[in-house]
Amino acid sequence: MEIDRIYIVIPAYEPDEKLADIVDELTEKTDYRLIVVNDGSGEDKRDIFDRVKDKAVLLEHEVNRGKGAALKTAFSYLKENLQGRYGVITADSDGQHKVSDIEQIAVALSKEPDRLIMGCRKFTGDIPLRSRFGNNVTRAVFRFAAGVGVSDTQTGLRGFSSMLIDLMLGLPGDRYEYEMNMLLEAAREGIKFYEVPIETVYINDNASSHFRPVADSFKIYRDILKFSCSSLLSFLVDYSWYSVVLYFTGDLRFANITARAVSSSLNFTLNKKLVFKNKDNVLMTALKYYLLALVICFINTELLELLVKKLGINGYIAKIAIEMVMFVFSWTMQRSFVFKKKGRKTDEG
Repeated sequence: MEIDRIYIVIPAYEPDEKLADIVDELTEKTDYRLIVVNDGSGEDKRDIFDRVKDKAVLLEHEVNRGKGAALKTAFSYLKENLQGRYGVITADSDGQHKVSDIEQIAVALSKEPDRLIMGCRKFTGDIPLRSRFGNNVTRAVFRFAAGVGVSDTQTGLRGFSSMLIDLMLGLPGDRYEYEMNMLLEAAREGIKFYEVPIETVYINDNASSHFRPVADSFKIYRDILKFSCSSLLSFLVDYSWYSVVLYFTGDLRFANITARAVSSSLNFTLNKKLVFKNKDNVLMTALKYYLLALVICFINTELLELLVKKLGINGYIAKIAIEMVMFVFSWTMQRSFVFKKKGRKTDEG
């Protein structure tokens, strides 16, 4: 697929003069088409948007709806008004993305139109602590959640081709979690990432960022939290059954196997519908899930007998310890084997 033209999408909420500066520079140095989204900024910012409206398509929200919503507004405009093959690059309005780096993303997108292009910062030198810490934590969580690594999960400088526009419009989230959902869904769909090193720019310790550490972090980590809650609920059912049967029968193996059989049905339903939102054939998915469940049950039971009968550890405590270890194994296998989506076809006619 060859890309005919490049569109730069810049979401903006309460921007300063740097928005107008980046629009001016892009207009002077490139032939890219520009789309700016005013995400409900105050009237005191009207002069800034008036400066850019002659050089860019200006789309506006009456109230602040969030970065994700602003991006989707621009993507909807592209889908409704364009045909053919084009590239989309998202950039921030606060001056963190230099024109030279945006041009690098455009070059990479032309070479790799079937990938999600990521402008990744190196995080060396004098980086604000919350940005360095936040990226390290989110990067680790993303690797665990998606099974692939990205060196900068929080970058707003990204590129993709028009073949992915429907995927981008269908993503959940209206605020900063939208960008994490983009990465998670790309990984699930088998879309590969292509990293382009860019300069790390922070102005006034990133004071212009509208990221809300608690609320937005919760939304970003929501998939992991949902899996954790699903696993916790299944564990409570499993442990309750196990404890009752063990108390009345004293049979460690029987108690554990029957508990796993009961809890696995609940876990499968929750994970398929709520966590991974898998729409594949139920029978095939269930077959893979229960094959994994049998393997986990076997490992779980053998470890339980080893800890209790060989090492003399209390059966109730041993059960909790083993379940904590198996949580990581279960998540990894369900993500990469049971509920893994088939890769997307990226060829366009």
